[in-house]
Amino acid sequence: MKRLALLGMILLLAGGLFTAALPAPAPVLAEPGTPEAPKRLTTLTINFERHEWWLVRWKDNEITCRFLVEHEGLPIADEIRVWCGATLYNEWLATKPCALSSPEQTLQSCPGLYLYHFTSYPATKEVKVELPLPSVWVSVTGCTPQPPGNRCESLPNLLLTGEEPLPNETIISIQGTLNGNPFVCNGDACAIPLQPTGQGGVTVEFWADSSFGDASPKFSALVRVIPQGDFMSPDGNSTDQPLYYVDVLSSQWRGGALASCSDIWGSFPPVGGPAPWLTTPQDPQELYSAVSLYYLAGMLIANGEVDASECRDGGLSTPLTASECGVRAAYDQVVAWQNRFDEEIWNVAQDTGVPAQLLKNIFSRESQFWPGIYQNYKEAGLGQLTEKGADTILLWNPGFFEQFCPLVLHQSRCNLGFVNIKEEERALLRGALVGKVNAACADCPAGIDLSQAHFSIRVFAEGMIGNCEQVGRVLNNLTGKTAGSVATYEDLWRFTLVNYNAGPGCLSTAVRKALSLGQPLTWQNVSAQLEPACQGAIKYVNDISGKLSGVQPTPTSWVYPGQPPPQATVVTLPPGVTPVRQPTLPPGATPQPGETQPPGYPPPQPQPTSGEGYPYPVQPTPTFYNPYP
Repeated sequence: MKRLALLGMILLLAGGLFTAALPAPAPVLAEPGTPEAPKRLTTLTINFERHEWWLVRWKDNEITCRFLVEHEGLPIADEIRVWCGATLYNEWLATKPCALSSPEQTLQSCPGLYLYHFTSYPATKEVKVELPLPSVWVSVTGCTPQPPGNRCESLPNLLLTGEEPLPNETIISIQGTLNGNPFVCNGDACAIPLQPTGQGGVTVEFWADSSFGDASPKFSALVRVIPQGDFMSPDGNSTDQPLYYVDVLSSQWRGGALASCSDIWGSFPPVGGPAPWLTTPQDPQELYSAVSLYYLAGMLIANGEVDASECRDGGLSTPLTASECGVRAAYDQVVAWQNRFDEEIWNVAQDTGVPAQLLKNIFSRESQFWPGIYQNYKEAGLGQLTEKGADTILLWNPGFFEQFCPLVLHQSRCNLGFVNIKEEERALLRGALVGKVNAACADCPAGIDLSQAHFSIRVFAEGMIGNCEQVGRVLNNLTGKTAGSVATYEDLWRFTLVNYNAGPGCLSTAVRKALSLGQPLTWQNVSAQLEPACQGAIKYVNDISGKLSGVQPTPTSWVYPGQPPPQATVVTLPPGVTPVRQPTLPPGATPQPGETQPPGYPPPQPQPTSGEGYPYPVQPTPTFYNPYP
């Protein structure tokens, strides 16, 4: 997954535009070149145990197949199929456990085949291993950002730092181009003085040469430097102090907090920083809120965390929401509860680049900070994750898939990628992910496992990154251009919220209609083209991008009443057994938040997965969206 970097700085200059010399060598002109990235290979001798297995027939103990595996535990299904052929594999797969119904019955009366571990013995093998290539990281130097606004007293340089992973090799030079002009620096560091650019910024391409005889991959960064004020006026009479805004977008950024979706889209935030709902504050305490949340108050009362016995109605106007008296009785606990996740939200924002205020606003709008599961709507956690939402994360955030999949499936299956595994395995992953963010716990205080709730925050942030990727692909497919070149940074986030809440079918249809009318892709134009079944997303976006005040949690619009998602039994199953989806309600599940039927969701065509655990609307819709563009 491409991680991006965003640096929004206000640079305060005390004097001229040039800085003092830095310890890092200054760049000099060089002939541009495109280095190749040869493979670094070494041969390792590995000691291991080889295991011999037999596929044996119950009837006469005939050994129908003998094969070897090089790992502990049972053979996986693919190994049996490859070694023994499809016929024997299917017969073994259909064989039921041998159950003797009487003392006279023998094992030979059982039909089918069974696996038998014959022996194990030590073995060695030589394996060619590809060693990692050098890398180059991007930061700025020459100033120390100071709050507020990351003020600097001097114009920084773009600092490129080479890294050689091999212990006996070094970086001998860093070279590249700045806005088409070549440069080269000897050694493992290169400081490039920054100058003002236009609104679109300039491209920096760079790579590192190694003493090994090869080079790193070619990397790039998009750099924008915008002067503010009239201190650069030709008459020289301005009293304004020099002021710059500097933004850097690169997957190699190591100069501060990430801002992943900017790099995905190739989109700079507004000069001076984005709107408050798209910011991450300097301190998690700045996320503090004190909103009267009727649903949260109701859940705290219903779970015995608030004593509302003085209220005539017991503090509840419905089984799920508090009355006015209940809200007053629960106010202090509601305020404490809605802020108990702030530090974790802030930490996750620092790690992933998803704005902290955006995450908190989503949690307030989706669940009012109650991280349980709704029985009929199949939504779980602070951000109310559905199976379709889980599908988006696993499909569009491959980095997250690589981390999560081995917790549920055998690594050999995960290596195939989410698209290439079986539908049963995809369903198992979706169910496991929804279960991971469900913090409902019957035996926990207030019925919530807070450690699970804190863990789920990162999952939702990774989900937003997956939605950013999907939005970028939708716009690229429909326009042939990068997302950042056809829509603004803030509107791209609004489109991402539509994608998260209403699905890619709603978004792609609206974008296609706006384009057919010759309209620019602004939020105003695209939202006006949302189909009736999708228009609930407009209020959803407005709630999150504006001030929230006690909104009811709203199930995402693609979900229809049904059974809860399949629950994964992790680790307990042998790797060779294909697990079966279990459509059982998780323990401690909370009921649905009302009887309001959610609006329809235009299904993607062709859909990435199918089956009983992946509901689609039954009514036909004209929306077409290919989730695998």
